[in-house]
Parts: sequence; structure tokens; C-alpha cells
Amino acid sequence: MISSFTKFNYLMSNILIIKHGSLGDIVQISGILQDIRETHVDKKIFMLTTMPYLDLLSRCPHLDGVLIDNRSSFLNIINFLKLIKKIKKYNFIKVYDLQNSFRTSFYRKYLFNIKDWSSTETTLPKGKKKKEFDKDPVLERFKFQLENSNVKTKHTLQPNFSWAMKNIDTILNKYFNKKYILLLPFSSPQLQHKKWPFYNELIQIIKSKKKNIEIVISPGPNEIEEAKNIKTTAILNNGKALDIMELTGLIKKASFVIANDTGPAHIAAHTGKNGVVLFGHHTSAHKVSIETNNFRAISVDNLNNLSAKSVYLSIEKNLDLIN
Repeated sequence: MISSFTKFNYLMSNILIIKHGSLGDIVQISGILQDIRETHVDKKIFMLTTMPYLDLLSRCPHLDGVLIDNRSSFLNIINFLKLIKKIKKYNFIKVYDLQNSFRTSFYRKYLFNIKDWSSTETTLPKGKKKKEFDKDPVLERFKFQLENSNVKTKHTLQPNFSWAMKNIDTILNKYFNKKYILLLPFSSPQLQHKKWPFYNELIQIIKSKKKNIEIVISPGPNEIEEAKNIKTTAILNNGKALDIMELTGLIKKASFVIANDTGPAHIAAHTGKNGVVLFGHHTSAHKVSIETNNFRAISVDNLNNLSAKSVYLSIEKNLDLIN
């Protein structure tokens, strides 16, 4: 599938960016997309991604079009031939591989036949193995990759995802019309170790101290049932989960955000929100490049040992500033 939102001349030389996901990864590359756009002002720039991000990336101001990769099995020769045909049609002269996976390395070596290919593999520092390089903070790794591909990195370390937000006043007005704290207490089923278990206790503490502030959550499509176990208001759009752009609008308008280490936490970080993200032993905030001047991490060895009271005490001064 192809989504192209400008008139396109197939005879032009074009730029391809590859990023399949996840949500947090897509959010993080906003500054990279801007830097690539400013480097190639005379070229059309397309993103090869997966279906969940089609609508989102189709509104990105730094792209001219979005191509879909269904990431077929390596045994599915027919789908690979279709992908090759699609790629050839666009006359790409350069690829920025931001996925840096085994799959995209396979594309470079065996499928796409595009010589100018920027990836970790092609720009790796001399004497450094990829396994060691991958321990560095993710945005620092991208900065190195881009600078070694002749891209000036003015925005890479400071992503701005605000381009993705929709105005959600109409949705919010069905619930209330006042300031709110947004909790992001969910995580993917395969990442349950990232979930902090004491959101209900924290809600009780905040409500006892801050009676004039709403506390809300925004469950995803597969989290609506789970959200019933969290004792506060769940924001939905006509009974359905907010899409990524609506969620971004909800996050942007929040007075404060408290989150697990998930994609929505990266949205909060990279839309300039005040808030905290809770980290256990699974990784570090430094490595995933999530902290900003306004959005910081509370890191512990075991999230089960991080009490609601200690979280509240660490954010109390921030909440006191909400009028």
C-alpha cells in the first residue's frame, strides 16, 4: 500500500527512510526526520513503515509519502518481489535505515540494490562492534549515523512530536473542562515487567491532596477492559480508544504526566510535557533517550518496591504548581 500526499514524479531521484516501529521509536525520530528534510530540500522523502503508523506518518510535515512494508516471512518470495517492484518504481538514490535490524540489513544486501545506504552497519565507528555500539543512548547513535552520512543534526537530540497532535477539546468537554493529570499505566502484553503496580494508591493520595484537579487515563484498544480496574476517569472517543494523534493531543494538554516506560511516555517527553516516567531494571532512561528538561525518570531496581507515597513525594512540588 502507498500513501502519497504530494504529486509525485517517478522520474525524480528520491530519499527513502526505513522505520517499522514501535510507537516510541516513531516518536523519537521526529528530530531525525526534520534533519533529513533540511538536508534534502530538493528531494522527495518517503518512509517505509508498517500499517499501524500509516495515518500518523501521513500527516508528518517532514515526509512526502508513506510506503507500507508488511514484513513478510523470509520464505514469502512473492511478497518480496512485490516490495522490490514498489521500491524500484520510486527511483530511490539514498536510504536512511533507522530500523537497523536483521531484516533491513537483508534488504540492503539482497533486495533493494541501493548503494548509498546509511545504517549503523555502514557507519559504525572503526574498531567498535555493533553489539557494543548499541549500548549507547539511542539518539546519540542516530546522531553518529547521520553525521557520518553528511546530515547536520540540529534536531536529532531534541525530537519534537507536536506535529502529530489533534485538538481533543470536543472529546474532553464530554467529561470535564478543567486541568488534569494524565496517568499512562499500561504496557504491551509482552512487556508486563514495565508496569508499575500502584497507580490506584497514587490516585488516592493525589485526590486527597489536590481536590480541584482531575486525574485521567487513556486506554488503548486492548486496554479498555483493564482500565476498569483503575479508579479514575478513562478518556475515550465515543466508546473507542483514542488514536495516536488524539492521544498526543490529550498528552499535550495535560498539566502533568505520570507514565510507565512505553510509547506514550515518549510522546510526553517529546511534546515538552512536565512529568515522570517510572523505570525498573529492564533498561535505563539514559539508554532510551527519554529524559528532557521537563520530563524525568524515577529509576529503581524493582518497580514492585517503588511505593505510591515515594512517587508522590517526588512530584509533589510539580503538582503544587498546577492552579
